[in-house]
Amino acid sequence: MNDRKSNVSRAIADVVKMDLLASVEIPATPERLFKALASKEITQWWCRAGVFDTGEWTGDVRVGGRWRASGIGRGNPYSLEGEFTTVDPPRKLVHTWKGTGASNATVAYLLEEVESGTRVTVRHSGFEVPEVCLMTAAGWETSLDRLREILAAEKR
Repeated sequence: MNDRKSNVSRAIADVVKMDLLASVEIPATPERLFKALASKEITQWWCRAGVFDTGEWTGDVRVGGRWRASGIGRGNPYSLEGEFTTVDPPRKLVHTWKGTGASNATVAYLLEEVESGTRVTVRHSGFEVPEVCLMTAAGWETSLDRLREILAAEKR
């Protein structure tokens, strides 16, 4: 599949279930993608210009290990943190997600090898506010598009 649809991410927010599902195909191996999801490389792609910019990331990528990210969100400092609950390289990574003043949510990444490289599917669940779920879906689209752009450039 080499049409425009396979070259951009898609995210769908379900404000009844309070979760979202995002997906994109990236021309990279599952191993390469897992590294980008579970390392300081996050600061290069986890962003939405003018809205969400990740400047720092640290993580102990093992079950029970902690992670933390910080940056600028809507002009103000933010921090996120959580714990890795599933670490199954290069197929699956799951962690909790807690922001300042927010309840725990969960982010699960599933990596599936496909003809064009790897399909990354993200399920982010546990939102409390519909608007946050919707905004986060838009953010995942932007971030996954940026990740695809970076890794596609490595292939050139």
